[in-house]
Amino acid sequence: MTDRVVVAGALYDGGRLLAARRSAPVELAGRWELPGGKLEPGELPEEALVRELREELGVETEPLARIPGEWPLKPGYVLHVWTARLVSGEPRPLEDHDALRWLGPDETDTVDWLDQDRPAVAEAARLLRESGGRVGRRL
Repeated sequence: MTDRVVVAGALYDGGRLLAARRSAPVELAGRWELPGGKLEPGELPEEALVRELREELGVETEPLARIPGEWPLKPGYVLHVWTARLVSGEPRPLEDHDALRWLGPDETDTVDWLDQDRPAVAEAARLLRESGGRVGRRL
């Protein structure tokens, strides 16, 4: 059986990375994650990412590149993370989150990330540091 893919976005804007604090389900509440969600049948990962970030944050985004690797979630699910840039809108916690924080590349260890997000967050922060904060800048 193939694992079902869950996509998450390492969303960049202004030299910072967006973190979202979970409000549900109860076992994840209070922990931070890269926002995203499950692919729908026939949907490409990039399409799912754009849709999920619109639903969860009320923003339009552009996927940039997939961060290498995949991380197991609950049985039958695997996490793929994409870098993305904010195209329009201001992120708001609309679904499954109660707070958002923009973090500089050296601030990513100041929140309690979900375990499966930690490797992708480390890579996203490295990309941000190496680019001098230019990854994902609005055009």
